Formats: sequence, structure tokens, C-alpha cells
Amino acid sequence: MELHLWAAFAAASLLMAVIPGPGVASIIGFAFSSGRRVALASVAGMAAGNAIAMSISLAGAGAILATSALAFTILKWAGALYLITIGVVALVRSGGDHDAPISSSPVGTRAAFLTNVAVGTFHPKTILFFIAFAAQFISPALPYLPQAAILVATFTGIAAITDTLYALTAAKASGLVRNKRFRQWSQRVGGGVLVGAGIATAMMRR
Repeated sequence: MELHLWAAFAAASLLMAVIPGPGVASIIGFAFSSGRRVALASVAGMAAGNAIAMSISLAGAGAILATSALAFTILKWAGALYLITIGVVALVRSGGDHDAPISSSPVGTRAAFLTNVAVGTFHPKTILFFIAFAAQFISPALPYLPQAAILVATFTGIAAITDTLYALTAAKASGLVRNKRFRQWSQRVGGGVLVGAGIATAMMRR
């Protein structure tokens, strides 16, 4: 892959990655509701989802979403409902006794990982963006597959770094106060953010 094309793609990927979207919102939600370990698991899930979505896009599935309103709608609502469900679970679990021991992991690492695999994979705007944008950085004079693999690895790696920074910052902020009431409210905030991210996903238009 030509170096100047890779550098331009890396710069564009960084700009895209630092802009908060449903993925970042879900990571921050997990950080507030469940702590750093769960938030980092959700970052890993998002990285896997991004890699899957980008691979599918470069394989041509993005063209189907671009022309099929039904496919777009199904993916949009699948992702939205999943986010909202996890958020509601966090809100329900935040309603326990103030004096009862509060679990440091209301949502498990496995659930957080799988949730964000789904968020990253089934985000239709991401797939459409990749097929419309990433393909422009592939040189037709060079083999396609190695270049596509470099683009997938580049974007996934950059997004994972920025997502990790979001997760660590949010987890640190949620840990500033250790009293049980604060933990309960941080869990509510995290659940609310996840529900909000789901609603934002549901409201997306083509």
C-alpha cells in the first residue's frame, strides 16, 4: 500500500474515532455503571465489531445496505434494541438497597464484550461509511486484499486506542467518589447513557 494513502487514511480514521458516537457512548456507559475492567472489555468488543463491519464493507456488503432500506432498518433496530436493553438492565440493578454491598461489576465483561461486538458490527452508518470512504484509499495498481487488511488493522487499532482513553477517563471519573450512593447514581447515569445511545441509533436516517 502506498505510504501517502495510508497516512491520509490514518489521519481520517483518527478524526472519525475521536468523535463520540453510539460506540463511545456505550463504552462510557459501561465505565460508569460497571467500572474499568468491564469498560475495557467493551472496548475489545468494539474493536472486534469494527473489524467485522469494515471487513464486511470492503467485501461489498455495504453496497447492499446502501440500496436496501429493509437491511438498513433491520440492522439499525437490532443495534438500538440491544443497547437499550443493556441500559435498562443497568437502571434496574441500580435500584437496590443503599446499604447493601454494591457489585463492582453489575454487567459482566463477557456481556460488555458481546454487546459492543454487536454495536460495532451492526452499526449501519459505520458500514456505509467504510464502503464509501475506505475504498478510496486502495490503489488499483496493487493487490486488493493486502491493502484492505492494512486499512482494517489501521482503523481498528486507532479506534481501540481512542476508545481505551475514553474508557479509562470515564472509569477514573466514576471512581473519584467511593460511597455507595454515588456508585448507585453512577450506575444510573451509565444505564441512561446506554439507553440514550440506543435511542440515537434508532433515530438514525439513511
